[in-house]
Amino acid sequence: AVCMSDQLPFVPLAGNTDPMANQSRLPSFLLTRPSAQSQRFAEALRHRFGAGLQIVISPLMEPEFPMPQVPAGPFSALVFTSEAGVAAYSQQPEVFPLTSKTAYCVGDRTAKAAELAGLDPVSADGDANALIGLLLALQPAGQLLHLCGAETRGDVAVRLTQADIPTVACISYRQVQRPLTLEAANLLRGEGAVVVPLFSPRSAAIFLAEIEKLSSLAPVTCAVLSKAVAEPLLSKPVSLVYAEEPKADALLNCIAGVFDATQMP
Repeated sequence: AVCMSDQLPFVPLAGNTDPMANQSRLPSFLLTRPSAQSQRFAEALRHRFGAGLQIVISPLMEPEFPMPQVPAGPFSALVFTSEAGVAAYSQQPEVFPLTSKTAYCVGDRTAKAAELAGLDPVSADGDANALIGLLLALQPAGQLLHLCGAETRGDVAVRLTQADIPTVACISYRQVQRPLTLEAANLLRGEGAVVVPLFSPRSAAIFLAEIEKLSSLAPVTCAVLSKAVAEPLLSKPVSLVYAEEPKADALLNCIAGVFDATQMP
């Protein structure tokens, strides 16, 4: 199995051998990540399921980069739990007192962004827990600097410091909440099935607040990166499917698994 599922709301396509008819029965997608990540995930969806997918992009958060209050340092390496953290570094790299270009990154996408920013990335290829595990295994010397958002989970700096890897958190960006666009609201009020991939607990909570404003709701399946992301949506009028590991590729595989299950002859 490529994902765990609470229920599958899609209409089975039993006996239908026309691939165009199959595609017409696929659900629509609502992507709520910041614009750049949503565009990238939309490309991945079309590559996986075909160019004719209906995809609506309505970011529920977009990053802003206020001037950070940078601690004195010096710091032996940076810690990134998001691409937004790398973007914040890229705004003014000279303000961060570093003794090396090493950057410990939550996953491969963030590591790639760090490399493009002129850093030497080390990827944990997972989530915040995987990143902490990597650092506990490596035991880097010196003090680390975590460039994080104003709204953050995981207490990465605190947990590392408690494990004798001194780490200072520096708020370097904030994710500003955005309402659903009219197009997205209309999609969610329709009759067709909608899949909403969700990557963070905060985006799930914002999405829940937005759908609670709607007078009616389409059959919605939230494909979530982890159980923590699903938490705000438990006992709510949506179906949930879970990625097997906290990676975008695993979420894509999970969505594909749902389609495979509904299209079995």
